[in-house]
Amino acid sequence: MKLNFDRSDFPEGFAFGTATSSYQIEGHKFGGAGSTHWDDFAATPGNVVKCENGDLACDHYHRWEEDLDLVAAAGFDSYRFSTSWARVMPEGRGQVNAEGLDFYDRLVDGMLARNIKPCATLYHWELPSALADLGGWRNPDIANWFADYTQVVMERIGDRMHSVAPVNEPWCVAWLSHFLGAHAPGLRDIRAASHAMHHVLLAHGKSIQVMRSLGMDNLGAIVNFEYAMPADDSEASKKAASLYESIYNRWYLAGIFKGEYPADVLEGVEKHLPKGWQDDFTTIQAPVDWLGVNYYTRKLLKADPGAPFPAYKEVEGNLPKTAMEWEIYPEGLENLMLWTKENYTGDLPIFITENGMASYDTLENGRVADPARIDYINRHAAALKSAIAKGVPVSGYFIWSLMDNFEWALGYDKRFGLIHVDFDTLKRTPKDSYLAIKAALA
Repeated sequence: MKLNFDRSDFPEGFAFGTATSSYQIEGHKFGGAGSTHWDDFAATPGNVVKCENGDLACDHYHRWEEDLDLVAAAGFDSYRFSTSWARVMPEGRGQVNAEGLDFYDRLVDGMLARNIKPCATLYHWELPSALADLGGWRNPDIANWFADYTQVVMERIGDRMHSVAPVNEPWCVAWLSHFLGAHAPGLRDIRAASHAMHHVLLAHGKSIQVMRSLGMDNLGAIVNFEYAMPADDSEASKKAASLYESIYNRWYLAGIFKGEYPADVLEGVEKHLPKGWQDDFTTIQAPVDWLGVNYYTRKLLKADPGAPFPAYKEVEGNLPKTAMEWEIYPEGLENLMLWTKENYTGDLPIFITENGMASYDTLENGRVADPARIDYINRHAAALKSAIAKGVPVSGYFIWSLMDNFEWALGYDKRFGLIHVDFDTLKRTPKDSYLAIKAALA
């Protein structure tokens, strides 16, 4: 099975890339890295499937050269990676771990040697445990701690960055982790979530300001979107879908691009927000050069009468699903691109910084056949081509993920990779989807 597009189907200069994150692939027990709240979360029975963790992961810390060779061999222009706060600053503040900075130094030079553009994300969820002990994202000081971390990392590697974003998926950092409790630190607390929703944007803004002060450009914000739809035609379901979209999509875009928060979300969270939150928008609105969007699925919503805010619940849809039980709905990607341009970003470049699917891939006779993933990529690429034809300045497409890895609370069962990883031997085997990408980008 092949991909039904190639470079000529997209605008000149359109970036094709793949993405990973530090804790999911590196092996956090190596190189002097400090403990993270994901180590603590995973060490608590019941939080992660099979009590698995990121201690070894894919051992990218030692195998990075082999992995970058695979990025280059596929024909990708760009590689989106993340730096680990606890690897660089084991306590989150103060002492810097030279081994950690040296690792990212080598990694960036390795990309450049292979003509791969380094696209960094400073935070992909591995908060140092020492900062979690101080309240983590609930503590207003975290914005300054994050600014200091940004300074340390980018003074070392910022001169060689193609692009940088401070935070991956602020909705996951705040709501998924502090209200739904599904990710570290595993809280289910509306006040904690409200503080985190604001502080993650304040940290983003301060990080952008630090990088501007270092003379850096091509800086962006990366948000994750889900396409929210009412489960039926009732007004109650329409209102539920709109509120879901406000919490998931609008909160972060409105903060960064309009200096405000959606009124329907404020009805439920304003009394829980930190004092003086209205005064922080000047920082939150630090100008960015592009928007990154991570997109995987849609959600169907209906009202949940009698429940506290937000008083909605998800309804299972009838579309084909990935191994994550996420519906495959590429139409949502096109619709969200049009909506984002019209309401928030205008002519600002938009990059799809993550898109991909998990499946239960198996290695048989040296081959991993994954036709469903190839179809998934084909359909989402077609949605992007349609959005571009309608005037949306989509400028790049990054497939999640380069390789199978630690899928957070779901352990190692859910395989998102273009490359199969045997988690016993750590052998890498390119899947059919990887070979299809390589042919399309040749």
